[in-house]
Amino acid sequence: MSRWKGLPESLDQRVRQLVVQLRRLKDHSGLSLVSLAARTSYSKSSWERYLNGKKLPPREAVAALARVCGADPTRLLALHEVAAQAWRADRPAPAPRGAEPAGGAAPAPETAGAADPPDPDDPADPAAPDDPADPADTPDTGGAADTGGGADAVGAGEGGSRPAGGSRARTGPLVVLAALGVVVVAAVALLIVRPWQQDAAGRGTADTAAGRASGAVTAFTHRVGETFDCHLTRTPGGLSAGRSRTTTAILGSGATGWDVVEAQCLLHHHGYDPGPVDGIVGEHTQRAVKRLQAGAGLPTDGIVGPDTWKVLRR
Repeated sequence: MSRWKGLPESLDQRVRQLVVQLRRLKDHSGLSLVSLAARTSYSKSSWERYLNGKKLPPREAVAALARVCGADPTRLLALHEVAAQAWRADRPAPAPRGAEPAGGAAPAPETAGAADPPDPDDPADPAAPDDPADPADTPDTGGAADTGGGADAVGAGEGGSRPAGGSRARTGPLVVLAALGVVVVAAVALLIVRPWQQDAAGRGTADTAAGRASGAVTAFTHRVGETFDCHLTRTPGGLSAGRSRTTTAILGSGATGWDVVEAQCLLHHHGYDPGPVDGIVGEHTQRAVKRLQAGAGLPTDGIVGPDTWKVLRR
């Protein structure tokens, strides 16, 4: 078992959850960082950064790790999607180079860690120096400390003062970011608690038939040879077959339920034959999803997720 370094205290909880799952998968497989580099298109130093929270791994790297470790990538890709939102929110776009603050004051020095170091062996980051130091399998030394605070120095030159109302100007964005954080954390908790292949207790996320007045959800039960009819309508939320209203369910190989019936009906409508509309993701359905994804310019992983639902609902 590897002795992992402690993750940075400043690392967002959503990113931390993804990294912990990647570490567990790597430890279960018994592969070293060198072995991972040999079996994927990412270098040893790239994996060291990903598994120590220094850099968010690309979606393709997460899928590659699941593949070489013989695991289903569905849950990891769902965690990666949420972690990517948190990672972007924590790293605002840098100010244009050469711009001077009001009043002619000298610009503040760049904060350490404001940009991710490029990686020559990372297909998503093809041109920067490698970082051979700080191997992943070493004891925890306490983690890196947050180096924030550099931004307050900007504009506070000799004899100067901060403009009135500056704290109020920052309050609005902070409140919005805090609210967004609460929403995303709640979404992650929901993803962790609920089963990955289908909704709890096998139920769909909407009425099982269009026009059901009571709005009650009927539990999905698969019967051998049973198929379902597709009657599509255009609703304010997009195209619907009346089986599920979801736009976020993750449907991988073997998934069952009303969400699957909905996806199969929508695939039929768009001209991609998923085979019998039976509420089960099998080989025919996965092939149809991949063809749809290829036509829409999405990664062809055969998994129905939020981006694929957007195309299906058009």
